[in-house]
Amino acid sequence: MKNKIIYKNNLIDLASPILGSKVIFKTDDFFASANRILNPSPPVFKEGLFDKNGKWMDGWESRRKRTQGHDYLILKLGKPGSINKVDFDTSYFNGNQPSMVSLEGCNSKTDKIKNFRWEKIVGKIKTKANSHHLVKVKSHSIYTHLKLNIFPDGGIARLRLYGSISQKNIKFNNKKINLASILNGASVVACNNEHFGSTENLLAPGKGKNMGDGWETRRRRGSGFDWVILKTVKGKEIKNIEISTHHFKGNYPNSCSVQATFLSKKAGNKRIIQYSNKWKFLLNKSNLSANKSHKFKNRLMKSSKINYVKINIFPDGGISRFRMFGKAIK
Repeated sequence: MKNKIIYKNNLIDLASPILGSKVIFKTDDFFASANRILNPSPPVFKEGLFDKNGKWMDGWESRRKRTQGHDYLILKLGKPGSINKVDFDTSYFNGNQPSMVSLEGCNSKTDKIKNFRWEKIVGKIKTKANSHHLVKVKSHSIYTHLKLNIFPDGGIARLRLYGSISQKNIKFNNKKINLASILNGASVVACNNEHFGSTENLLAPGKGKNMGDGWETRRRRGSGFDWVILKTVKGKEIKNIEISTHHFKGNYPNSCSVQATFLSKKAGNKRIIQYSNKWKFLLNKSNLSANKSHKFKNRLMKSSKINYVKINIFPDGGISRFRMFGKAIK
């Protein structure tokens, strides 16, 4: 059966704690901690689980408001960026979801809330129980802080802010860096499968926490292989590639290869995928083993410029992290 391509459109979740994003203020989180709203993992429901304040919920939930006004929280982005799409996720909140939500943003050099000048990103929209509310954003502004308003009270499972990290204040100064790090602006273009684990995990800093903190495909029952395409920081003089299979013991790929190219002009994702099989090899097909960090010295494309890579895994399985060290260029 042919896989349906999953397009990520170079967008990342700017609200992710992986980037350093955090809640710096909330009016109330009596029933469920505001910090849970940023959890990169999908929300879950735990039947029959109660804490000292009531039913345990995987998200942010305020108490029933008995006064005028509404509840809100303020989020500081780990990396300033522009937002293309917002997902207000009310999964498992049924009868306790807000009536409406809205989102505001600002660009501030400090965390002094009283000095924030908010602008509307998403106006008031009605919410439904146990649903995703995806909203496209027209603004191209760069934000450092966000304000999520819920009317008048209730619970939100997750807030996803899909966008791009601003490159304005990122200065690499021709240093050797990880060109495939999400912290440096790398992102996922597309993949053919991510059944058990998201491709974005490949770009995260640090060692994977567990098997769920990596990219894992379903079991392949036919010929072929699995792949993911990344947009990296523009770079050259690629010295080393690291591919980690940490926590993947009975489900790591048998082997992998890495292809790369440099596209000077903006190309559509479908066209990028179409021609990716013709890209030059940065790493020829190499064997992998269980629960290990594999380090490869680049002997191919030494002097070539790169801003896209394709990771191929044979025939399927999971890898935890991908790192590619080279010199960043403008």
